[in-house]
Amino acid sequence: MAVRAVRGAVQLERDEAGHMDEQVGALLTAILERNELAADDLISIWFTATPDLHSDFPAAAARKLGIVDVPLICAQELDIDGAMPRVVRVLAHIESDRPRAGIAHVYLGAAAALRKDIAQ
Repeated sequence: MAVRAVRGAVQLERDEAGHMDEQVGALLTAILERNELAADDLISIWFTATPDLHSDFPAAAARKLGIVDVPLICAQELDIDGAMPRVVRVLAHIESDRPRAGIAHVYLGAAAALRKDIAQ
């Protein structure tokens, strides 16, 4: 079993805790489903949020999905002029038999424009 990294992102329509839970939950669910993962396959998850998001911690959405014994951390994304607003990014470390090229990175909605090279 190899350690792999899965990337993903979602752009929120508004900065509200319930909306963040919904969108980050959808992102995490898509990452798990598209890579045929269970919570036991997760090693750790890093979340970043753009500086305009203040309503909640993105990691709270993972806990609400039942991901309770996986180390999670949140950080603020760099504040770059012209960057896409209201974005939560994910970097999940996983255990998987898939080759690196077989990992499905998930960029939902408008966030797909962030990484057209790897967005599924």
